Amino acid sequence: MDIRAPAVAGLFYPAAPAVLRAEVESCLAEARPPAVGELHALIVPHAGYRYSGAVAASAYALLRGRRYARVVLIGPAHRVPLDGIALPTVSQFRTPLGDVPIDTALVARLDVARRDDAHAREHCLEVQLPFLQCLLPDFRLVPAVVGAASPQQVEDFLDAAVDADTLVIVSTDLSHYHDDATARRLDDATVTRIEALVTDLDGHEACGAMALNGFLRYAARRHWRVQRLDVRNSGDTSGDRSRVVGYASFAVV
Repeated sequence: MDIRAPAVAGLFYPAAPAVLRAEVESCLAEARPPAVGELHALIVPHAGYRYSGAVAASAYALLRGRRYARVVLIGPAHRVPLDGIALPTVSQFRTPLGDVPIDTALVARLDVARRDDAHAREHCLEVQLPFLQCLLPDFRLVPAVVGAASPQQVEDFLDAAVDADTLVIVSTDLSHYHDDATARRLDDATVTRIEALVTDLDGHEACGAMALNGFLRYAARRHWRVQRLDVRNSGDTSGDRSRVVGYASFAVV
C-alpha cells in the first residue's frame, strides 16, 4: 500500500473527521500569537491534543494567510531504534481529514535511508498533520524521523531539503515525568537554551533533541531568531501535578 495509515487517530486526537476539525479549529480560535513577519519554522509539541493541542495551536495560528509549497517535518524516533534519519517510501500520509501528498521527487533525491517501519507507529509527525491540513491550502510533505543523528547530519539534511518556499516544523516535547515545580524549572532553562540556539540539548531536556540540535545549528547559520510563544505542562490540563510532561511552542523568524 502506498499510503501511510494513521497510527494514533482516536488516541492522540479524534478519529471522526468532523470532531477532529472542530477540535483543531477550536484550539486555533483560542490562540493569541504575537504578530511576526517572515516565518521560517515552528517548534511544536506532539502529545495528545488534550494535553498539548493549545500549545501547538499558539504556533500554528501564525500560518493563517500564509502559503508554503513544502513542509519539512522532523521529529524523534519513539518506536524503533534508528541511526541517522529515515524518510518513508510511501507517497501519502493519511489522517481522518484526508491524504497529505509526499514530495516524492525531492525525497528521491535526498541521501537518507527509507524506512517505513520508523514511520508506521510514530506519533510525533502524525499529530502535526491535522493542523497543517486545516491551515495550508496546498503543500507537499517531507516527513523525517530522526534517531541517533549528529547536529551536522540534521543540518545537512535540511540544507538539501529546504528552499525559500519551505516551512520547517520541529516536533518535540520537553522534560518528562517530574513534579510540576521541577518541570517548570527545568523547562524554563531549556526554553532559554533553545532561544539561544544551543546545539547540545539532551533527551532529558527535550525528547526531540537530536532533531532540534541540528535544526538550531541550521537556524543559527542563517541568523534566524527563535521566539517562545507558549510554555505549559500536562498538569495544566490534567490537574495531576505529581508527574508531568513539558510542552513549548516557538516561532522561528
